[in-house]
Amino acid sequence: MNSTADTTTTSAPAAPRPTRRRRPRTGGSLPDAEGHRRDLLRQMLRIRRFEERCVELYSATKIRGFMHLYIGEEAVAVGVLASLAEDDAVVSTYREHGHALARGISMEAVMAEMFGRVTGCSRGRGGSMHIFDAGRRFYGGNAIVGGGLPLALGLALSDRMLDRDRVTACFFGDGAFAEGEFHECINLAALWRAPLLLVCENNRYAMGTPLATTHARTDLAARAASYGVEAHAVDGMDVEAVEQATREALAAIHADGAPRFLEMLTYRFRAHSMYDPDRYRDKAEIQRWRRRDPLSLLDKRMRDGGELDDAGLAALQEAVDREIAEAVDAADAAPYEPVEDLARYVLATPDEARGLTS
Repeated sequence: MNSTADTTTTSAPAAPRPTRRRRPRTGGSLPDAEGHRRDLLRQMLRIRRFEERCVELYSATKIRGFMHLYIGEEAVAVGVLASLAEDDAVVSTYREHGHALARGISMEAVMAEMFGRVTGCSRGRGGSMHIFDAGRRFYGGNAIVGGGLPLALGLALSDRMLDRDRVTACFFGDGAFAEGEFHECINLAALWRAPLLLVCENNRYAMGTPLATTHARTDLAARAASYGVEAHAVDGMDVEAVEQATREALAAIHADGAPRFLEMLTYRFRAHSMYDPDRYRDKAEIQRWRRRDPLSLLDKRMRDGGELDDAGLAALQEAVDREIAEAVDAADAAPYEPVEDLARYVLATPDEARGLTS
């Protein structure tokens, strides 16, 4: 495992179950082509530029409500989601813009959702914290800390019961580790051998509370392993380390059907939310972490290997900036949902209800 601090693990007890089919694409080896690294950099750049543009749009009141930025954590979303298959499921948090973009939801649909417009992926009803796309098997965007964990467990359990060869990846933060849902879900996932990949984005702060002030033991991977789940800590600032660890975890899940836990050691460069004055962190600490910016790390690695130069980076940036500009223009021109449709999707019609139960 390409990780910073692998933990000693205890395997969950074996349970009789049907043999799972194996998919070659979940093997432990990484694509080593120059084009793949360039795409990883492009995806992280898309997320970074998108978030930076959202800050400007928020200040201009084009985006309203709560907004939680993913700047600094891009390597986690890109590395994990580059490893998943299209039919795997993703459950996210309220800091999910990066996850949504890396999953393949169009930037135009995400930006329109941020604007609250009907062309958004949730028809403008969810906004920043409730991005959802069933077609991409992206099930939120959940505003409650730890709220996605039971949903993810249910998705994974359904796949196990129906012997479907796919995995559910659930993102959550270190703050969710203190919630009862986490402990209930990891216990049941181990007990039921659910094909669940638990991805803890440990950015050291639960909102404004440092991890060490609320947890007697801060090695979250070791604590997860106490449930009999194989768990590893990973350098969450290195996108290739994240992808390697994820591919190995997925290969293991497909081999035995049991859950896995990855603690992504990462850091957010911005405050918890746009309303947060960020007075609980020392500025020198933020600067130390900025020296490990995931985009800069991959940029340097590619330059050292002769895979990237100034012209190549400029071309990537120009393409991303163009995509963002087009998404903003489309969102700004899109309509709001008509008032007469506000009660839609609250209750199913009789025909819709029959379709759900057929």
